[in-house]
Amino acid sequence: MIEKQIKDIISDMIIYFDGDVKRINHALKVYSFAKNIGELEGCTSEKQYILEIAAVLHDIGIKESERKYHSSLGKYQQIEGPPIARDILKKYDITDDIIDRVCFLIGNHHSYNKVDDIDFQILIEADFIVNIYEDKIEQKQVDIIKDKYFKTETGKRYIDSMY
Repeated sequence: MIEKQIKDIISDMIIYFDGDVKRINHALKVYSFAKNIGELEGCTSEKQYILEIAAVLHDIGIKESERKYHSSLGKYQQIEGPPIARDILKKYDITDDIIDRVCFLIGNHHSYNKVDDIDFQILIEADFIVNIYEDKIEQKQVDIIKDKYFKTETGKRYIDSMY
């Protein structure tokens, strides 16, 4: 049931972004890295479930941020994302606690000083891994990002191997 739900949430994200291939591909890449890192780091099934949903929907606020603020800055995504995610998730059989946690992660995924658990840490690492490539970040900055923000052994291995 959980795998089916994740697939349905991915479909909802794709439909929501309505042809914005860049955003859709970004979400799918972050999801893939987050899923893999979470599994290899031994996340509990509940943390893994939360992580996967949050990874799929982490940037769901971009469209509304661009409409309202003419900006895709993280601070606006963090404001606009949680209500959209909540609307998407309320149609599924997901507990309020899990929805609240997913919305917390979405609403803080650019607030690196608020990391409070493994699901949050992995979401940040997966997003950085993808953003480094998409934004063509230089090696010097990659090294700083790794030293400052990467905590999981899997995430560190991936960033070292990829960059």
